[in-house]
Amino acid sequence: MNIKRKLLLILPILMFSACSIKQEVKPVKIMDNKKICIIEDKAVREGFLETYRKVLTEKDFSVKLLDKDAALDSCKLVSTYMGKWSWDLAIYLSYAEIKVYEDGKIIGSVLYDSTSGGGNIFKKFVNGENKITELVNQLFLSN
Repeated sequence: MNIKRKLLLILPILMFSACSIKQEVKPVKIMDNKKICIIEDKAVREGFLETYRKVLTEKDFSVKLLDKDAALDSCKLVSTYMGKWSWDLAIYLSYAEIKVYEDGKIIGSVLYDSTSGGGNIFKKFVNGENKITELVNQLFLSN
């Protein structure tokens, strides 16, 4: 097979892999503690925190909000979150990250990143509330 033909076969693979949506989950394993503090990030759209709290409450967690300057060891379990919405014909959740700490040490996280998913036009337009719910359910799988 000549070099041009090989490039024609490899190039589309490389292009589509660069347009991928990433979702990584490292689930939290918590047995007894159902109290969690969330460090509030007012820069993130309000709906993110509302959905996160709702799902945790449905999983029988007691949720306490902390100021943005709170330390990661302010409570036994502390969570941080980040969310970003983007515009491409419509507003959509393009990035979400949630981390959970126990005694200041990370014990679980989820990451959703569609910022490089430009070529994945139909899959990147997700409903923010549904995606956050899915991520929280995967993060707290055993609860």
